[in-house]
Amino acid sequence: MAENVTPRVRVPKEATAGEVITIKTLISHPMESGQRKDKEGNLIPRSIINHFTCSFNGETVIEVAMEPAISTNPYFEFQAKVPESGTFTFTWIDDDGSTYEETKEIAVA
Repeated sequence: MAENVTPRVRVPKEATAGEVITIKTLISHPMESGQRKDKEGNLIPRSIINHFTCSFNGETVIEVAMEPAISTNPYFEFQAKVPESGTFTFTWIDDDGSTYEETKEIAVA
């Protein structure tokens, strides 16, 4: 498990039925590619977030596979149509199998 991994998510607290909202996510993670060497010349082991998903009330909104070339602290901004009140679930999976999850509620008026 990478140290100091912190997911951050911004979702509006409310929307109207059928409204398209903007969602922003960022996870603090070193995203080590496995190609750099430490001071002693040893390869630093690969450690990246390799998978990200966002679902709304159990339905997949977006799914992303990540490769070593992605930058430190991956940021995603995307849109989703909100048909009803519910819960967005955001999941990041690390190479070592660690899972980081965040949820956000949204109310539809």
